[in-house]
Amino acid sequence: MKRKMVSVTMALAVTASMLAGTTAFAEEEDHVIKVGAVCAMTGGSAVYGEGAQNAIDMAVEEINASDSEYKIEIVNGGKVADDAKDAKQAVNAYNSLKAEAPEAIVGSFFSAVTLPMAELAAEDDMLLLATGATNSKVTEIGPTIFRNCFIDPYQGKMAAQFAQEQGFTTAAVIYAKDDDYSNGLKDAFVESAEAAGIEVAYVGECTTTDTDFTAQATQAVGSGADFVFYPCFLDTVPLLVQQVRDAGFEGAIMGGDGWDGADTSGLEDYFVNCYFTNHYSSEDTAPAVQEFVTKYTEKYGDDSLNACAALYYDAMYMLVQAAINGGGSDTASLVAGMTEMEFSGVAGDIYLDEKGDAIKPVVVNTYEDGKIKWLETLAPEASSAEAETEAETEA
Repeated sequence: MKRKMVSVTMALAVTASMLAGTTAFAEEEDHVIKVGAVCAMTGGSAVYGEGAQNAIDMAVEEINASDSEYKIEIVNGGKVADDAKDAKQAVNAYNSLKAEAPEAIVGSFFSAVTLPMAELAAEDDMLLLATGATNSKVTEIGPTIFRNCFIDPYQGKMAAQFAQEQGFTTAAVIYAKDDDYSNGLKDAFVESAEAAGIEVAYVGECTTTDTDFTAQATQAVGSGADFVFYPCFLDTVPLLVQQVRDAGFEGAIMGGDGWDGADTSGLEDYFVNCYFTNHYSSEDTAPAVQEFVTKYTEKYGDDSLNACAALYYDAMYMLVQAAINGGGSDTASLVAGMTEMEFSGVAGDIYLDEKGDAIKPVVVNTYEDGKIKWLETLAPEASSAEAETEAETEA
C-alpha cells in the first residue's frame, strides 16, 4: 500500500497548495465545472477535431439533462479551441482558454501540441486531461496532468507483441523524425521487437509533411522485412501504404492510433493485411460502446466516429466523476478526485496510476474492403491496484 499512500499524499499536497487563500470555496460552490477543450479543428487532422466537438456536445447535453450533481459548461462559447496540430497554436489556444478561468482543460489529441500545454498547465496548477497524447513525458511534467489514453511504450510494445504472435520475424520501421508521437512509438516498438526476437532490419526517416516515400519503401522492401511499422498520422497513411505496396511489399503494415480515420478510398486492396492499435472499437459489443455509437451516428453520421471522439466523450464524464470524488468543481478538488481514479467508459475500463497514466486495454483493428474492422483486444498488465489487492490476499 506504500505506493498508494505516497501518490495520495502528493495529491493532497498539491490540493493544499492550490486551495491556499480560497477558504470561501465551500460558500461559492456552484456545482458547475467550467471546461476548456483543445483539438485540431483545421488542417489534415481536422476529422479528429470534428469528432471531439461532436462528442463533447453530446456528453455535455447528456450530463446537463441528467440528475447529475455536477453540470458542465464549455468555455469559448462551447467551441473546441483549434491547435491546428501546431505547438505554437496550441499554446495560443491554451492561453485563450485560460483567460476564461476554466477549472480544467481537456486535450489535446496529439503529443507534440500537448507537451507545451502541459508545461503551462503545471505552472498554472491547472488540471489538464490529455485525450490521445501518448508520449510518456506528458504526465511527467506535473501532478495536475492526466490522460485517458495509453502511452507510447505500451502501444509500441503491443504492436511488437502482435507482430510476434502473428509470426513475423523481420521488421522495417519508417517514422517521422519531426514528431514526438512518431518518435515515441518507434523507440518503443524497436526495443520491444528486438526483445521479442524480431530483427529490425531497416529504420527509415521521413517528416510529417512528406508525400514521397519511394526511397524508404524501396529500402524497406530490400531489407527483406515481412512487417512494416509506420507510426504516423492519418493524413500520410494512404500515401505510405500505396507506395510501399507499389514497391512490391506484400507483408503486413501496421501503425498506431494515429491511423484512425485514414482515407482508404480507392485503395481498398492496398489496405489488406494492414493493422493499427487503437483505444476502442466501435464494434465492441459492450453496452456503453454500442449506446455511444448509436447516439453518435444518429446525430452526426459515422465519418468522424473515431477514437478521438470516444476519448473526449469519456473525458467529460471523468471530470464529473472527479468532482464527485473530490467533493467540488474547483480545480483542486478535481485534481484530488481524478488522482488514481477508476473509471469505466466507452474506451474501456481505466485505472489512472500514480503518474496519471491510464492503464487500459488496447484494440487491434484491421481492414476489410477499406473499412475498419475490429480484430482483437489485448488486455493490459495487471494494474497497480489489482497487484496490491492480490498481494494483500496472498498475505
